[in-house]
Amino acid sequence: MNKAELVSAIAEKANLTKVEAKSALDATLEAIAEAMVNNDKVALIGFGTFSVVEKGERMGVNPSTGAKITIPAKKVVKFKAGAELAEKVK
Repeated sequence: MNKAELVSAIAEKANLTKVEAKSALDATLEAIAEAMVNNDKVALIGFGTFSVVEKGERMGVNPSTGAKITIPAKKVVKFKAGAELAEKVK
C-alpha cells in the first residue's frame, strides 16, 4: 500500500474527503517525525511504539575487499508492534 492508497482507505473508513484524509495523515506523520527528532517515544496503544535507538561505533568488513572498516555510530528508528497489531498479523 502506498501513500495514495492509504489516504483513500482513511477517507473511506473515516468518512472524510481525500483532501481531509491526506491533511490528517500528513499532520500525523509530521508530529511523529518531530517527536522522533526530539528523541521522544511515540506510543500508539494497540498499534505500536516508535523510538530512536543509538547504535554505537563498531567494526565491520568490506565484503568486496575483505578490509576491516569502522562503521560510525548513528541513530536509527525502531518500531515495536503492539499486542493488538501483532495478534491481527498472525
